[in-house]
Amino acid sequence: MLSANVISDELWTVIEPVLRTAPGRRGRPWNDHRLTLEGICWRFRTGSPWRDLPAEFGAWQSVWERHRRWSADGSYERMFTAVRDSSEANDTELESLLSVDSTSVRAHQHAAGAPKLKAAADHTGGRSELQARRAS
Repeated sequence: MLSANVISDELWTVIEPVLRTAPGRRGRPWNDHRLTLEGICWRFRTGSPWRDLPAEFGAWQSVWERHRRWSADGSYERMFTAVRDSSEANDTELESLLSVDSTSVRAHQHAAGAPKLKAAADHTGGRSELQARRAS
């Protein structure tokens, strides 16, 4: 099993009550919240694309969709607040626990080596536009 139980039982008892349940929700039942959160953690820990998520976490589309929803509806903020409120650690320790290490953030392929244009504000990024500017 790849998940390696990133979310401890103690942490899960704090997080679980703030997650929404699905009574009255139409459609397929939700995948297990804990397993989905484990999948999200796995994806960000490894830096892998969503499509490479191991099947044990469920369909990558479902895990991605839940991550998108939790990002939009404030679920992550509720999780972090619950952890902060239940923790005896000081703010500096929690900040280091919840912060993102910038060394794992990749730049877009177009972020490096772009030609310097005098009228950069007019540039929309198309290849033909770059060729037309160089010719003139």
